[in-house]
Amino acid sequence: MPDADPLSSVFAALADPTRRAILARLADGEATVNELAAPFSISLQAVSKHLKVLERAGLIVRGRDAQWRPCRIQPAPLRDLAAWTEQYRRLWDERYEQLDGYLRELKEKGP
Repeated sequence: MPDADPLSSVFAALADPTRRAILARLADGEATVNELAAPFSISLQAVSKHLKVLERAGLIVRGRDAQWRPCRIQPAPLRDLAAWTEQYRRLWDERYEQLDGYLRELKEKGP
């Protein structure tokens, strides 16, 4: 899923609930594939495929420690995603403020 637009890769990786759950677990600290696979009723191979998608999107990195391959979250792509959504949060806040003002006007006018 390498893409000229890294944000698209991040959105695609986050579209799957299993991958979001894996990221949530990694937010608590490093974990091995076996540890990440434990709560899911899917094969280790399937978890490994999910990890590859997360890795290609830059959301995780996998280390090497003897035969262990611990995974850890990589926060930079999530910061980029947060920055992108922030511009829309400001827009939503402005629109809600306008709506609040309009509703206050209607309430003051009465039925």
